[in-house]
Amino acid sequence: MGVHALILLVSIAVLIFLLYRETFHPAASFTIIVSFLVVVGILTPHEALSGFSNEQIALIALLLVVSSIIKNFRITGYIFSKLMDEKLSYRRFLFRLMGTVSFFSAFLNNTPIVAALIPYVYNWGKKKGVAPSKLLIPLSYAAILGGTVTLIGTSTNLVVNGLAVSAGLKPFKIFDFSYVGIPAVFAGIGYMLIWGHKLLPERKDAVSAFLEKKKEYLVETIVPSGSNIIGKTVEEAKLRNLKGLFLVEIIREKERITPVSPKDVIKENDVLIFAGETERIVELVNGEAGFKLPPVCSFGDDKVELVEALVPQNSSLIGKKVKETNFRGRFDAAIVAVHRNGERLKGKIGDIVLKPGDLLLILAGKSFWDRVSDSDDIYVISRVREIVHIDQKKALPVLMGFLLAILLSALKIVPLFESLLLLISIFVIFRIASYSQIKKSLDLNIIIIAALSVAIGKAMVETGLASAIANALVPVSIPFGITAALFFVYLITNILTEFITNLAAASITFPIALSVAQKLSVNPKAFILTVAFAASASFLTPIGYQTNLLVYGPGNYRFKDFFKVGLPLSLIYMFVTIAVLRVVFL
Repeated sequence: MGVHALILLVSIAVLIFLLYRETFHPAASFTIIVSFLVVVGILTPHEALSGFSNEQIALIALLLVVSSIIKNFRITGYIFSKLMDEKLSYRRFLFRLMGTVSFFSAFLNNTPIVAALIPYVYNWGKKKGVAPSKLLIPLSYAAILGGTVTLIGTSTNLVVNGLAVSAGLKPFKIFDFSYVGIPAVFAGIGYMLIWGHKLLPERKDAVSAFLEKKKEYLVETIVPSGSNIIGKTVEEAKLRNLKGLFLVEIIREKERITPVSPKDVIKENDVLIFAGETERIVELVNGEAGFKLPPVCSFGDDKVELVEALVPQNSSLIGKKVKETNFRGRFDAAIVAVHRNGERLKGKIGDIVLKPGDLLLILAGKSFWDRVSDSDDIYVISRVREIVHIDQKKALPVLMGFLLAILLSALKIVPLFESLLLLISIFVIFRIASYSQIKKSLDLNIIIIAALSVAIGKAMVETGLASAIANALVPVSIPFGITAALFFVYLITNILTEFITNLAAASITFPIALSVAQKLSVNPKAFILTVAFAASASFLTPIGYQTNLLVYGPGNYRFKDFFKVGLPLSLIYMFVTIAVLRVVFL
């Protein structure tokens, strides 16, 4: 192993560390590492930027645009609302839910699908008396399973295809993934219906309709002048044993009092931080103590609506303090409480740095719903938006146009890239979508990560690092056969994908898998597809895949819940994947 290979190995280790610790945004972490590789001469500027000219990466951008346009017409929500009969039993509902979501996820970006359906799933559960925790993990897992069925189902498949093309191999066809993906979907749904649903926790207090259920939030209140508790101790002010609320700390100018003693004296302008049940917030503000919400939360309109919203993975709010988000100006709303699973937040609401998966308790003004409907920065999950009808004159052509583009590609009449490009142009010409909508739907973070993943893959091949790792793996697997080599590649990729982004896991293990296949003189397709499926099969942790993170808070799950339910599914998925690949491609 040469010097450049060693430098690259250390760089990849640093990348994994940065992604795991979330030191920077994933796109920023990739940019830092690739920039370093250019500076030290491992990559040329052309090699570093070659991913941006890769057709498969560009295809990701086009699919993001089309998925966003379809999402704006609420087509998936409309169809789902028609399928989900209230008379269904729990297991029949799971079957319809997972089947429907898997189908849509095979062709559309699964993150907005899950986000759009969370309120519908919760609403069905509420009517049937079924806890959201019994429904939301299956929703996420169905989206993951469905995404692996086609080339376009997930960005991971497209990136792996791009890596294959860069390595001089033929590109995969749109349904090449279906040989494995479809059996895996059936196996996954079967597991959840027979056994998996029994492992799901039942936490009926963790739902999106916060006024009806208990959930711990951080609530900031101020003691105004004239309050009858000024000068009293915490115990005298009857703040010691509040029903459903707990006084976490007192912030007095630069002083922070925590834990709070019963003998601590309340002073004017003290900021009191409470944790407790969200239904107690209004009682706290309107009670005899005379508390008030911070000035930023004060609205002229007396009829202010309380809603709960989720911060998605690619929100522009991530990494910003609440006071830096201009939340009121953007949404005619203010954040009054934050809930983050597994972590007790401390300090003023305005100083909390928002993270993916945070649940926000929001005071919504008159124009909130109009403003939030055009934003992907937060997803409202505590209320189902009533869909009386959809604009069939536009929605139907959008859906049919997309299906036609897929069909033309599958029949090898028109390449998918060209057909999607033409489809988007038609949308703009006939004013089905505006240019501003298209520009907004382009997730630059995904595109940057995907493109720079190709650069890292090139570096691993050219430095000999991939070959060196393959040389270490092959002798170990040879006594056990090719199947053992597939298992090794799968496990390495799958372990990585549970703790870092799936695109990063795929880009790191792809060149290793290709080198192993070359040294064993076997069809590389089996090993390449192993990487793709293993990188997408994130069932063990809530941080390994975006859809898991979306349901983590609303389902009131614990980290261990994903491991408990996901471990058997991961094993089933792995054995099905390798068994089918072994039969079809080797």
